[in-house]
Amino acid sequence: MPILATKDIKLPSPPAIALRILEAVKKDDASFEDLARIIEVDPALTAKILKVSNSSFYSMASQINTIGKALSVLGLNVTKNIALSFVIAKELAGPAEGGFDFNYFWKRAVTSAVSAELLAAKLSYRNDDLFVSALLQDIGVLILYLCRPDEYRQVLDEKRVSGRPILDIEQRVFGFDHQEVGAELLAEWGLPESFSQTVGCHHKTDDCPPDLRMQADLLNWSTMLASIYFGSLSVEKGQQLKAEVCPRFKIKEEVIDSLIDEVAEKSVEILSTFDIDPGDMKPFSMLLQDANEELRRINLSYEQVVMQAKQARRKAEELATELLEANVKLREMAFRDGLTGLYNYRYFQELMDREVSRSMRHHLGLSLMLFDIDHFKDVNDTYGHPAGDKVLQNLAELVQSTMRISDIVVRYGGEEFAVILPSTDLGGCKVFATRLRRRVEEMETVVNGMIIRITISIGVTGYDVAQKSLDKTLMIKAADSALYKAKHGGRNRVEVELLPA
Repeated sequence: MPILATKDIKLPSPPAIALRILEAVKKDDASFEDLARIIEVDPALTAKILKVSNSSFYSMASQINTIGKALSVLGLNVTKNIALSFVIAKELAGPAEGGFDFNYFWKRAVTSAVSAELLAAKLSYRNDDLFVSALLQDIGVLILYLCRPDEYRQVLDEKRVSGRPILDIEQRVFGFDHQEVGAELLAEWGLPESFSQTVGCHHKTDDCPPDLRMQADLLNWSTMLASIYFGSLSVEKGQQLKAEVCPRFKIKEEVIDSLIDEVAEKSVEILSTFDIDPGDMKPFSMLLQDANEELRRINLSYEQVVMQAKQARRKAEELATELLEANVKLREMAFRDGLTGLYNYRYFQELMDREVSRSMRHHLGLSLMLFDIDHFKDVNDTYGHPAGDKVLQNLAELVQSTMRISDIVVRYGGEEFAVILPSTDLGGCKVFATRLRRRVEEMETVVNGMIIRITISIGVTGYDVAQKSLDKTLMIKAADSALYKAKHGGRNRVEVELLPA
């Protein structure tokens, strides 16, 4: 089942003009005139395509002044991909907000696209789809942020502090990564299969089909080149690129040095066609020269520079760690029930989305229990609300001590609770529910010398991997229906309801 078909990730629709462009070139009898008519309806898009066609990036021998001429000189695929690049970047643009900078994202994406084309030329590799593939290789990052902003900010915070690979953090937080999301998005939008396959493995090129390996490698190397200008390990990325490319293609390191500078020069020009301010983007050799001159100007020894850099980095890491811890605490407060310390209803919905997605993707069982305290109103009326609160706290502790580490208990609301049991079939869940019911029956809560005993009614449902699909709403509804049967069947019992086949 596709990741994006689950309710936690919603696909944005492709821009209308992008659909028309894709449909036009899919036709067996596709002509330059068909594509030209679609593009020329949008004067702004037409102007952008002509501007980039006449840029030094393509170095055309003569002026291109119509879309028809661009198509005849650059070709159908290249012109189509230039158009798609502008349309998609415009559609998924936005202001910097909440720690995510759309302008920075697209600035880096365009630089990656330019890098991929320039490097491919150095290696005598031709692929008309390379520019747009490189531009959209990390589009899954945008989708994850737009769909789950709070959690993706957590991913970005952890990445900044720990330096761990972003794919690892995404897998831990979501159960999948932006490569997979991006690949599925492009496939859903109807781009050629080579796009989605390459984007789906560009960070892990060993997993790529052999016929797409070179294209995936170029996307990976284009990310390194962009990181030289938009990352914190510029020198290291340059060295890594040389180590991977130079021996394999028998080229000198000076070629890569020249390429790195050319990336900056060409990116500044192409960024302007996307209406993106390149800022103070200089060739890397010039940046190094400026840094050396600054060092001479302030007359610091190498040892002093290293010491100051280490101190600055340590302070920055300490501050980042404190910020991450503060964000984690705030997030915990937002998702925790103040009385019991359990996760709350809001987080239960997110957890169910995640576990349903994980179960479907990895073909694992999943069970859900809903239970509530029998006649809890009588407890509050007889002993008072503080005593009722104490009962709820004791019950929460008991449930947590009974379940496995992988199970998740939630205060669903009032005296009602939920337990999510990953990788558990219906039979295993029923055994757990029966054991929990008996332990609650034996539990005593002492308040002002008085012993309070309670019982619970439990509704259970579960997903069998043999079933074709799993829906969160249907699963909650089934567990709730089973709980209703337990309440009306005499209470202090466990009832099971199967999911629809």
